[in-house]
Amino acid sequence: PGDVTLQVASDRTNSIRSSLHEIEFTLVLSILLVVLVVSAFLRSVRATIIPAVATVVSLLGTFGVMYMLGFSLNNLSLMALTVATGFVVDDAIVVLENTARHIESGMDRMKAALLGAREVGFTVLSISLSLVAVFIPLLFMGGQVGRLFREFAVTLSAAVMISLVISLTTTPMMCAWLLRKENKGKKPGRLARWSEKGFGKVLRGYEHSLDWALDSKLLVMIILGFVVVLNVYLFAAAPKGFFPRQDTGQLNGGIRADQSISFQAMQDKLRQLVTIIKRDPAVDTVVAFTGGGRAGGGFMFLNLKPIDERAKGDTGEAVIARLRPKLARVTGVSIFLNPVQDLRMGGRSSNSTYQYTLKSDNATDLKQWATRLAEAMKRQPALVDVDTDQAENGVETFVTIDKDTAARLGIGTRDVNNALYNNFGQRQVANIYDELNQYRVIMGVAQRYAQSPEALRDVYVPARGGGTSASTTQSSSTTQSAAGTPSTPANLTAARDPSSGSALSSGATTMVPLMAIASFAESSTPTSVNHQDGELSTTVSFNLAEGFNLEDGQGAVKQAEAEIAMPSNVRGSFQGTARAAEESSKEQPMLIAAAIIVIYIVLGILYESLVHPVTVLSTLPSAGVGAVLALLLFRMEFSIIALIGVFLLIGIVKKNAILIIDFALEAERARGLSAVAAVREACLLRFRPILMTTLAAALGALPLAIGFGEGSELRRPLGIAIIGGLVASQLLTLLTTPVVYVLLDKLRTKKPDEHELTRHFDATDPVPAK
Repeated sequence: PGDVTLQVASDRTNSIRSSLHEIEFTLVLSILLVVLVVSAFLRSVRATIIPAVATVVSLLGTFGVMYMLGFSLNNLSLMALTVATGFVVDDAIVVLENTARHIESGMDRMKAALLGAREVGFTVLSISLSLVAVFIPLLFMGGQVGRLFREFAVTLSAAVMISLVISLTTTPMMCAWLLRKENKGKKPGRLARWSEKGFGKVLRGYEHSLDWALDSKLLVMIILGFVVVLNVYLFAAAPKGFFPRQDTGQLNGGIRADQSISFQAMQDKLRQLVTIIKRDPAVDTVVAFTGGGRAGGGFMFLNLKPIDERAKGDTGEAVIARLRPKLARVTGVSIFLNPVQDLRMGGRSSNSTYQYTLKSDNATDLKQWATRLAEAMKRQPALVDVDTDQAENGVETFVTIDKDTAARLGIGTRDVNNALYNNFGQRQVANIYDELNQYRVIMGVAQRYAQSPEALRDVYVPARGGGTSASTTQSSSTTQSAAGTPSTPANLTAARDPSSGSALSSGATTMVPLMAIASFAESSTPTSVNHQDGELSTTVSFNLAEGFNLEDGQGAVKQAEAEIAMPSNVRGSFQGTARAAEESSKEQPMLIAAAIIVIYIVLGILYESLVHPVTVLSTLPSAGVGAVLALLLFRMEFSIIALIGVFLLIGIVKKNAILIIDFALEAERARGLSAVAAVREACLLRFRPILMTTLAAALGALPLAIGFGEGSELRRPLGIAIIGGLVASQLLTLLTTPVVYVLLDKLRTKKPDEHELTRHFDATDPVPAK
């Protein structure tokens, strides 16, 4: 009808669509930044086209793999593709830079493409395989977290392997056709001159620093040892979290009142809460309901206005903090508001986000200690919105029959039971048939007369006036259809037979008020009894106060439990999101160790050496320090997303060492250079591709770190961890890696025929003088 207006009150897809739109923009921006890096270093439009094509083709091939595996475009897979833009270009940059270097020295472009690809082919293979190896432990990560990030790991691995194939096939072909020798007569542009001059200064500065490091090996190793110790300390001291709290623009709330509250009273409370919430300037729509999974309960959904229409700083958490004191003024009801999250683990439904469940074999002890624990948790500054799912305040009404009086009137237990069922049950008394449907007629007291136990005073029971009871009775207008039936059976459960009453009356019957033969009493009773693992259980739920993380909240719960000293027959454990976070926190050291071991095995196979894989692994501590320090600088928790960033760093930063070690080993085997001379030459010749690949990876993650639009809270820790780790590793590993290489090379057994392992090194390459 025209006078009816429809309005969407709650739509979970809004945040999903917005998040996908923002991450698509982030993906495009990352590609542009990566291409810009290549253009700045090689100063050629032709050279810029090659990694751009490699990036786009690699991502398109990844879409094909995702389609075949049945993956969807979601936050995690698009996040993987965004990070991949900085990875897939690495292989192409290494091949392109090496080929361009040969062309700049005067070599024919076809020969330069073949030689350039041959020289770095093994390097590119090592970088890609060791990067994919990092994600092998993630594939075996258990639980819901493992299931989520399996798609992330497979997507990123597919992108890296496709880029490997492209960099060894398409990239050399494009280099041979597109790259040109520099025209000596043509004056370079201002930007090209500035770029070349700036890079020359950086290279000379690095050369001096490298010479200092090779002359001060002991001091460099002390610095590396300090970084390793600092790495362990920071990982232990960093605040731990699960998934970052998102501002999705939606809130949900659980409502709790006394279990004996009437529907009308609950409606009145609900209207007061909704009125207060609607007055908040950040709120768009509110939908509230009474009922739910418990007596005296309710729930509501809030949609906030779009983020650009809200005041600055009006996040979901800020709105909740602003509303909490206002809503507390409504007496007789409590409301617990929570921001809606895109990622939330399972667990029992509760009014607050995190749950701690107590189990016991004794209902009295469980009730007593759950209440005491909740009170102790309310005193902890890290916890707010503490609530329990105990439902002990329901009202139960007992009808006690005076059997002597009832027997004197010929009334049995079944007669009373049927009278109560006629009034308050759902007795079907007739069927109404039409041409297509049939309708059941249900008899009962009008709703307005059945609002409290006082309605029992208006119940009448038919009496026959003898010592026997009737077999068929009814209320108010019910007549007995049989006489002389046996007395009421002793088994009261069997006596509760709703089908034994009759809806039709064929004669007048004396009606006796129920209150004349029975007394009424009320008592409290549980409206529900919860179980877990076959035992009685009670769940205490809580939210985190502003400025506290999940690790602080878990510690506060343990502190509250220690303060009250619970008996041994009452046991507690975290459930839902808190339990998943606890389990994943225990898995983190093992996963990182497994990733390092897998990389060592892969590099050991590739290098056929037990020594130099350790040189590669020596780059990892500096990346870990940089990642954690960056998170602490931006006041972020070490969450699951940050852990994924650390895994990515493990795969990225070892690239620097691989580029140096592979070239140095080749120089030692082909030309018989000493370890110091070989690694020095390798560092200087590979400085440009190292800088290019590092900047490409950092700029690829920059849009994630900045955070655009809704849902950016989920992506920011990943970008910040990657950039922080890359900056720290770039500053340290360019000096520590050559020193570690020289020291460990003394442990390598040099065979007289190892020159046969060379990959056709071109002895005409320029060797920088010391």
